[in-house]
Amino acid sequence: MELTAIYHRTESEYAYLYKDKIMHIRIRTKKDDIESIHLHYGDPFIFLEDHYEVNKEMVKVTSDALFDYWQAEVSVGYARLQYLFELKDKQGQSIFYGDKGCVENTLENLHYEGNGFKIPYIHEIDACHVPDWVAEMVWYQIFPERFANGNPDISPEGALAWDSSIKPKTSDFFGGDLQGIIDHLDYLQDLGITGLYLCPIFESPSNHKYNTTDYFEIDHHFGDKETFRKLVEEAHQRGMKIMLDAVFNHIGDQSLQWQDVLKHGGKSEYKDWFHVQEFPVTKDKLGNPRKLPYHTFAFASYMPKLNTANPQVRDYLLKVATYWIEEFDIDAWRLDVANEVDHQFWRDFRKAVLAKKPDLYILGEVWHTSQPWLNGDEFHAVMNYPLSDSIKDYFLRGTKKSPQFIDEINSQSMYYRQQISEVMFNLLDSHDTERILATAKGDAQLVKSALAYLFLQRGTPCFYYGTELGLGGGPDPDCRRVMPWERVSDSNDMLNFMKKLIQLRKEVSGIIQHGTYSLKEIKPDVLALEWDYDGQKVQAIFNQSSENYLVDRDSVVLASHCQELGLQLAILPKGFVIQ
Repeated sequence: MELTAIYHRTESEYAYLYKDKIMHIRIRTKKDDIESIHLHYGDPFIFLEDHYEVNKEMVKVTSDALFDYWQAEVSVGYARLQYLFELKDKQGQSIFYGDKGCVENTLENLHYEGNGFKIPYIHEIDACHVPDWVAEMVWYQIFPERFANGNPDISPEGALAWDSSIKPKTSDFFGGDLQGIIDHLDYLQDLGITGLYLCPIFESPSNHKYNTTDYFEIDHHFGDKETFRKLVEEAHQRGMKIMLDAVFNHIGDQSLQWQDVLKHGGKSEYKDWFHVQEFPVTKDKLGNPRKLPYHTFAFASYMPKLNTANPQVRDYLLKVATYWIEEFDIDAWRLDVANEVDHQFWRDFRKAVLAKKPDLYILGEVWHTSQPWLNGDEFHAVMNYPLSDSIKDYFLRGTKKSPQFIDEINSQSMYYRQQISEVMFNLLDSHDTERILATAKGDAQLVKSALAYLFLQRGTPCFYYGTELGLGGGPDPDCRRVMPWERVSDSNDMLNFMKKLIQLRKEVSGIIQHGTYSLKEIKPDVLALEWDYDGQKVQAIFNQSSENYLVDRDSVVLASHCQELGLQLAILPKGFVIQ
């Protein structure tokens, strides 16, 4: 038995309150090492008189390249819990594992109180609570400057022609605005979208608006507050939620606050709003991005970093966050560069916004594993880039083989508490990446497979505007081309595919969010994914091999790149079926 591989941590993603007094207890062991694990548990005060009340066999829920992961659901009557693991390996060796590590399997050790892990009192207020509505969503990300021009009168001077073949440059404008989004809400509703994630819309001189000038104003090239109010109201009438982008890590260099620092230097009332290393901040010091006299986002001199530990900055930004909830009833905040802002600020942020709207969704932009932000006191979820990378490497780039892909997906399924996983923001591309059609080198069939796999994952799926119309584009700024509205038609293959996929996702969402899954390689480079929730099943087979794969036709609900052969269906290479 490989003792060094055994791992558990109480009050973490390994032991947490899921819902309705149900605790999830997990443990990790070396892959293929352990035959069975039993969880001895009960109330710590009953233990003092009668030892553990329950002995429950744990289920091996998944495995990755190195480890097996086991889980048990535990109902807690008195809101207190003491527990001990009993592990038996394939050679018959058996040990207990608890608060004092690995100990011999004896009755004395089982009955010794000090060996048990303890959760002294399970407080509902300490649990990770997520908004109920998020798990059912299908999101659509809009880069407002490129989605639609609904009011040419407010377009920036020199706006270019609305032509998706134009590769935009960093400083180009095309005239997209909020009215353009309102004008196409029926299109989005028909597509099946239930949530809109908008890149920043506040006053800013750039096309991307990530360098904010004034957080309390809508950018005048996008419209005004009344236009935005109308957008929220019209979206809500169609059952759609609105998520705005909060850029609180940094501000734009045209902002009143930064301009005051440039003008008054160390005497500015805003000097402590930033991370200025040396006064005065003069233009001659801006030549070398790596030697700027102040901290910025990346090395972008036009995005000075805010000092969110400063109470004045904190209060100002929390006023911004609550203003758009109170005045316009937005449903969610996406937090830009969230991992570079201090944890204390996000704790204060969560309290402030949830006091105004208890079911608001808080989504952090973090590109890596994110346990420190997902413990119930900061974000509800993060943008799931690790999942994006795995799917793109396997389906689009072809750089990973099936076993490695399966290991990565299985490992990721254990990163977080289940309620967090249910609201993770699952995406494949965005304004910050090349478009998936470019990643797939123009192969729309591979894109369909990747999207289908994404839509069959626990979490809440999002796709980037234009994906449904086959819009391509390389890395930023080429991934920000204008929406090709001329491609919308009843015969657009990708558009019809996305409508079917979205509808299917809505029908099986409950099975995916609450069920158990398995992911297996059933033939070389043929993947089988199955979700099972109380006997209700969703199955999918993805053929990434170079040969056809045969399945029965009768139960297929969505097929792509397949041929009918009598009562069977041949899944062609790069094709898939969902049953």
